[in-house]
Amino acid sequence: MKKGIILAIVIVIFIIIIGVIGSIIFYNSSLKAVMADDSSEVIVEIKNGSTATDIAEVLKEKNLIKNALAFKIYTKLNKISGMQAGTYKLNRNMEVKQIVENLQKGTDYYPDEINITFLEGKNMRWIAKTISENTANTENDVFNKLEDENYIKSLISKYWFLSDEILDKNIYYPLEGYLFPDTYTFSNSNVTVEEIFSAMLDQMNDKLEKYKDKIEGNGYNIHKLITVASIVELEAANEDDRSGVASVIYNRIRNNMSLGSDVTTYYAIKVDMSERDLYQSELNTYNPYNTRGPKMEGKLPVGPISTVSIKSMEAALNPDKTDYLYFVADMNGKVYFGKTVEEHNKNIEMLQKQGLWYSYED
Repeated sequence: MKKGIILAIVIVIFIIIIGVIGSIIFYNSSLKAVMADDSSEVIVEIKNGSTATDIAEVLKEKNLIKNALAFKIYTKLNKISGMQAGTYKLNRNMEVKQIVENLQKGTDYYPDEINITFLEGKNMRWIAKTISENTANTENDVFNKLEDENYIKSLISKYWFLSDEILDKNIYYPLEGYLFPDTYTFSNSNVTVEEIFSAMLDQMNDKLEKYKDKIEGNGYNIHKLITVASIVELEAANEDDRSGVASVIYNRIRNNMSLGSDVTTYYAIKVDMSERDLYQSELNTYNPYNTRGPKMEGKLPVGPISTVSIKSMEAALNPDKTDYLYFVADMNGKVYFGKTVEEHNKNIEMLQKQGLWYSYED
């Protein structure tokens, strides 16, 4: 072999060795602290579902690691798993090993973190009040956001279960019924209304995802489903009654009967059930929410009237197969069903005698 070829091979091998050594040195250097003498705290949020790549990018953006690729290589070589979502207090004098250990332990930190619980069967006025009581937002901030048509349209394009039906001019609050009731954690009281709505809509998406094929495959109208579920939520305090209540709603719609649901009338006049009894004039007034009013035969309210639980959504999707056309709930929330008006009147008479019947004022 010619000396020139041998020399070239040696040079190539030398370059490869130098490259490998250089890469090792660079890799090891990248795992060191960004600033060994900087003990200042850095707050970083790792979101649910974050991959090692996502985490590396967040840490690099916060200048907590020197190189995102080196971080990913480290997690691969060391078979790192179990890094947890959360908000962490980290330091730039931490090496990659220390940072990873913190993320694996889940020792998150956020002194100003707040929890807000949104209950089932509550309307948007209650949600706005709850937000104002727990954050720096006012009730008007909530209502103003709901009146922002461009914002609502952006949500419709993002979430499969939102449709143009929520833009109906007769609907009081377009996101009514679509915000999933649960306990949510936010970094502090300065959380925006948009952030709160996003968290609740994301949760609704997660909860409805397993029903998506059934909803779309059977041609269900999601807006009507949630509307039915919201009535069920308020009419049936007992979970065992919900599928029965849903069956009555569907049976009456099929028979071109008005639903005659008091909870829809309360919603229509923007009065909570706990405030007072209804006036007869309110029952008799047309409103696209008031199913006890005129011109509502065979119709649902124009939209949902409260937050809904998954149990109520399941009832709306899977109603009992019954011949019931009537139900009435007593003052304790127990539901009584009837196939005929005679049976229904007997149930009412029984409740009146027991002092469990709602009365209406003139």
